[in-house]
Amino acid sequence: MSGSELGGGPEDLEPLGRGLVGLRRRALQELASVRIFSDQFLTKFLRARDLDVELSLKRWRRESPEISRCLSPSSVLGLLNTTYHAVLPQRDHSGSRVLIYRIGQWDPKDWLAFQVFSVSLMTSEIISMETETQTQGLKAIFDLQGWSLGHALQVNPSLARKISSVLSDSFPLKVRDIHLVNEPMFFRPVFAMIRPLLPDKIRKRIHMHGADFKDTLSDFFSPSVLPPEYGGEGPGIEGVCQAWTNKLLQSETVLQQIATHPTGDITIPPEDCWISETVEAEQLLEG
Repeated sequence: MSGSELGGGPEDLEPLGRGLVGLRRRALQELASVRIFSDQFLTKFLRARDLDVELSLKRWRRESPEISRCLSPSSVLGLLNTTYHAVLPQRDHSGSRVLIYRIGQWDPKDWLAFQVFSVSLMTSEIISMETETQTQGLKAIFDLQGWSLGHALQVNPSLARKISSVLSDSFPLKVRDIHLVNEPMFFRPVFAMIRPLLPDKIRKRIHMHGADFKDTLSDFFSPSVLPPEYGGEGPGIEGVCQAWTNKLLQSETVLQQIATHPTGDITIPPEDCWISETVEAEQLLEG
C-alpha cells in the first residue's frame, strides 16, 4: 500500500493504514458474499468519515437498492439536456466541489423524483473518486425558481428519508454546505417535512438566501467560482451544465459497472479516468 495508490501524502499513511485494516475486517464480516475490498474503495469511506471505521460501514446501497441500480446517464439524458445540473469546474476556497441543481428545469410530468435523485447519485459516484473531494467534500446550491405543486407532490416521506440518508451519513462524501436560492413560500411545507430527518450537523449547514441570493452567495463563494447567473464571474451556467452532462455520458460504462457490482467496488486506472479538472476548467473558459 503506497501513497500513490491511496492518493494521499505520507502523513496519511499510518492512520489510514490502520483504518483500512479495521474497516476491511468489519466489511468482510458483514458482507459474507463479498471476498475482496480494494484499498481505493475503502479509502473513500474512511476519508469521508475522518477515518472512523464505524461510520464508514454505513452504506446507502443497502437501504436503497432500487435507486442504486439506476446509474445510467443516457436514461435521463432528456433531463440533463434541460441544464438541470452541473458540477462547477472550479473548486471553492476550501477545496470543496460545488454542485448546482436547477429545480425549475425538472418537469415533474416527464421525470419521476427517483430519476431526478439518481442524477445526484451518478455525480456522487464520480466525484467521490477524487482524492481532494474525499477530504474536502462538496457544497450544493439548489435553485428553487420554478418550484411547483407538481414537484411537491413527488417528494413523499419515503423519498425524503432516502435523500436524508444519503445527505447525512450513507454515502462517502462530506456535505459541507447546502444553499437554497429562489425558494418560494410554498416550498416551506416540503422543507419542513425533510428538515427533521436531517442530523443536526446538516441542519446547521443549510443556508436560505431567497431571491436576493447574488449578494449573499458572495459571502460563501468567490466570484471566480460561480457562474454569472449566480453573481459570479465564472463560465455561464448552460455551458457548465452541458460540460457535466458530457462527463456523465463519458462515464456510462463505469457507472453501469458500479451499479451491477454488489458493493460498487471497481478500480479505475488513472489513464482511464475522465479529463482532469484543470483541463475541464480551461476548456470552459476558452469556450
